[in-house]
Amino acid sequence: MPANFKAELVACFGQPVDENPTGAMQEAAFAALGLNWRYLTIEVAPAKLREAIGGVRAFGMRGINLTIPHKVAVMEHLDEIAPDAAVIGAVNTVRREGDRLIGENTDGKGFLRGVRVDAGMDPKGKRAVVLGAGGAARAIVTELALAGVSDLLVVNRSVERGERMVDDLAAKTKAPIRFAPWVGPWRVAGDPDLLVNATSIGLYPDCEAMPDVDLSGAKPGMLVSDVVFNPPETPLLAMARRRGLPALDGLSMLVYQGVIGFQLWTGQNPPEDVMKRALREALGHRGAGLQPAEGFSPTEAD
Repeated sequence: MPANFKAELVACFGQPVDENPTGAMQEAAFAALGLNWRYLTIEVAPAKLREAIGGVRAFGMRGINLTIPHKVAVMEHLDEIAPDAAVIGAVNTVRREGDRLIGENTDGKGFLRGVRVDAGMDPKGKRAVVLGAGGAARAIVTELALAGVSDLLVVNRSVERGERMVDDLAAKTKAPIRFAPWVGPWRVAGDPDLLVNATSIGLYPDCEAMPDVDLSGAKPGMLVSDVVFNPPETPLLAMARRRGLPALDGLSMLVYQGVIGFQLWTGQNPPEDVMKRALREALGHRGAGLQPAEGFSPTEAD
């Protein structure tokens, strides 16, 4: 068979992107499967986004990730938006289908896969509480709603922002989504099966910060999940473990976003253990201060 030296290209577009570790886990997976693919981490200014997407088309790139500040702006430059990404209102992954570029959102899907695979919980019929009303919260609430939770409560400091998100997603998904203002410590009563911190509270460099929640009333077995991946063991998860509650760290969501992106681009299933190990090694070698990957970007609960 003739040698084929053509590399397939994917990339991350954002500003800044210097500390984005996504490429480490994606390239490790490409290498493990013997794929001649390259993941490029490219800084793209907002004013150059249209030209950058033109470059994706011109170079025949197989897909891209979008991170801050391009997740919403990119939508007008694509040929199609996947239905769930349209509900969320943001795209963090683009895949090529022939000559067409299709926008997807893997934030919530990555979270759900972590809940199902790593925590062993099926969200269908469960009661969930999500802290925050930013981009990560919106994606997670959308996917939990589509997964069939029986009750979904969003708790946020800013009443206007929280109510606006809840009203919008409840109308679009027809799911039982409610809102409650976050005033003082949020006391978790006995009902929830799942508590999700979808804010940036606890993210490096403010590693000692913790969401103002009281877990003393949580029922046994309630899963506590934190989207913050740096550090993986946040004060919230540490408190949950001390109380004997199961905990799911942000590395799970981060890796599974990458797994889903890999599948969308290549049509193959990546070695998840390789991706997890590569990401942990990248975090360990680089130390703290890494930025959220694959377009994932929690925001404050304000």
